[in-house]
Amino acid sequence: MPKLTRREALTGAAAGLTIVKPEIAFGTQANSSVVFGIIGTGGRGRYVGTHMAKDPRAKLGAICDIYPDRLDAAKTQVPGADGARTFRDYKELLAQKDIDAVLIATPVFLHPEHFEAAVNARKHIYCEKPAGADVAGVKRLMAAGRRADKSKTIQFGFQQRFSPEYLKAESILRAGKIGEMKLMMSYWVLGNPPLNQFKSPYPEGERRIRHWGMFMETSGGAIVEQDCHGVDVLNWFAKAHPASAAGRGGVRYPTPYGDWDSDHHDIIYYYPNQTEGWLISIKHTAGFRDVKEQFFGSQGMLETARTYYKWHGPVRQARLVNADDLGDRSLVERGDSKREITIDAVESFFRSIVEGKPYHMTEAAAEATLTSILGRLAYQTKREVTWEEMMRG
Repeated sequence: MPKLTRREALTGAAAGLTIVKPEIAFGTQANSSVVFGIIGTGGRGRYVGTHMAKDPRAKLGAICDIYPDRLDAAKTQVPGADGARTFRDYKELLAQKDIDAVLIATPVFLHPEHFEAAVNARKHIYCEKPAGADVAGVKRLMAAGRRADKSKTIQFGFQQRFSPEYLKAESILRAGKIGEMKLMMSYWVLGNPPLNQFKSPYPEGERRIRHWGMFMETSGGAIVEQDCHGVDVLNWFAKAHPASAAGRGGVRYPTPYGDWDSDHHDIIYYYPNQTEGWLISIKHTAGFRDVKEQFFGSQGMLETARTYYKWHGPVRQARLVNADDLGDRSLVERGDSKREITIDAVESFFRSIVEGKPYHMTEAAAEATLTSILGRLAYQTKREVTWEEMMRG
């Protein structure tokens, strides 16, 4: 087996890696384009699909959505979509033999169904996060992932795992440079002003799908649909999922549409080895953003974000200007992102296919989603909830 590069190992290629020849890794001839399709051409599908279409290893072959206006938007916004085959039924797209890979960017509650179908069609899969809106859906997705062809790359939209800055921070942690880590924090603080009124422009029968993000059943709520990114990083750096969670949450500004039961929550996740992970989440912040993670060790601290990483460590004793001088002097190293990290994720996806070095993210994505659901159960029940109790539900 060829020796793995450090980056391949860190991005998960080392786990269950199956090496296959590039010419059989996808339907087209070796060194030619990976033909991909987009299932779900809403805002996220068009955004990630655009990055995919711009990758030199990829070619857009088909797009699919149940709504004609979403298809029309893709044709004008995604490079190559105007010449791609168009489908209204995702099963028809998956039946196309020349489609090597698919981007699944449909509403969260449909991810398990669409992921399962893509596995059965033996496609390489890039599925947007999270893995589902409830425990039953995530279990369905996990079962499909276990049946998946090991020669196919399966990736989810947890882009941080492919960011050079996150990978660098993780390598600092693994090298023991911050000592023994016992506390992690994820801040997911962002949002526009709360809605005062809302009127849907769509027919009644379409609203539940068009506005899926505003309903608990179809999105999982803010903690599952949005905060799962930070929760995934906590699991990744802890190399485990939590055993239990406790916390509080609620609604500060009742929404005029939908049924979110929390727009702010603080959750404590209890990981093995007496490690805690704190999730601090606030929505409706009038545009203010503070989205980052912090990892506190006995000899230092790491801070990660989509645009940078920072490593802090002990400083020599120095006379302070005055007793109230609390300015930090501990920065050891900082690195700034050179591009939007979704590009890193997309690049890794297509590179793994072309090079015949597949990796599977199903378990990590499922655990991040389940960890988010665990936090939701904790604030809903206002008590500590265990992982085992959640999985029995």
